[in-house]
Amino acid sequence: MNSMNAAVVHSFTDDLVVEELPIPAPGPFEALVKVQFSGVCHTDLHAAHGDWPVKPTLPFVPGHEGVGTVVEIGDQVTRLAVGDTVGNAWLWSACGECEYCQTGWETLCPDQVNGGYSVNGSFGTHMLVDSRYAPIIPEHVDLSAVGPILCAGVTVYKGLKVTDTQPGQWVLISGIGGLGHIAVQYAVAMGRRVVAIDVDDSKLELAEQHGAEVTVNAATVDNPAAEILERTGGGVHGALVTAVNAHAFPQAVASLRRGGTVSLVGLPPEEFPLDIFTTVLFGLTIRGSIVGTRKDMAEALDFYVRGLIHPTYTVRTLPEINDIFTEMGKGDINGRVVLDLN
Repeated sequence: MNSMNAAVVHSFTDDLVVEELPIPAPGPFEALVKVQFSGVCHTDLHAAHGDWPVKPTLPFVPGHEGVGTVVEIGDQVTRLAVGDTVGNAWLWSACGECEYCQTGWETLCPDQVNGGYSVNGSFGTHMLVDSRYAPIIPEHVDLSAVGPILCAGVTVYKGLKVTDTQPGQWVLISGIGGLGHIAVQYAVAMGRRVVAIDVDDSKLELAEQHGAEVTVNAATVDNPAAEILERTGGGVHGALVTAVNAHAFPQAVASLRRGGTVSLVGLPPEEFPLDIFTTVLFGLTIRGSIVGTRKDMAEALDFYVRGLIHPTYTVRTLPEINDIFTEMGKGDINGRVVLDLN
């Protein structure tokens, strides 16, 4: 068999087309993977619509939460072998030589390659991975649930790390969607006390099920930040904003106690206002956080392997991808969607 099925973006304004493509041959450091499952991320929707300033080259295959079995390796591969279970990720590869790669910040590498964006991704029955960067999936885990860990999981795990909070301190998770519901679990597993904020009671109930002590519905409370300040005895020590709307960021900043840090991983289209006076007076930190390094990925996977993280997800099929994107755009997905590509 020399062909594979994949969902292809041919235009930023049209639906994806599920079609046959040639199976790619791995380069020197690459491995060919037969994909079993792939998570669907909001970034994939942005990619398919060409929403960001640097747009993917058309046509392309989205997807950066794929997991499957190595079926062929390039002649320079030493880290992987045929039969290994691996994933792809947003950080598909980096240069390995710049100041960022040398100092443990490979996610800031200006020459990085991004899965399902600048290289074809996991919305197909086969994909290529860079053997030096592909996450190795431990044995005896539910592969249908691994996909969300490879992006949503590592993204919120790293985002929580850079809030600089400590065990026993309060952290706010803003937006309890595909990322946020996993963020609540990581925060609890890391010993933080969790406040969850959203505009949907069902998502706040999900946050409570995963260990959130305080929940606030921003659509029904007059002053969500004041509510959080009161219920946490002075505000949260850190906040992770996964929500994609303009109201979430100022709410998170206003919910901080003095010296607190807001970590941003959501990418709403609007600009955020920032009260510079309060930021300076209270010694606040505003920090962007983009996915995680290979080390962060290994740590994030370890939490899952130890049974501390349980993504909420539904399993769908590749021909449903356009319906899934429509539902995602409307905010109708609870948790995460995973494509079954077996």
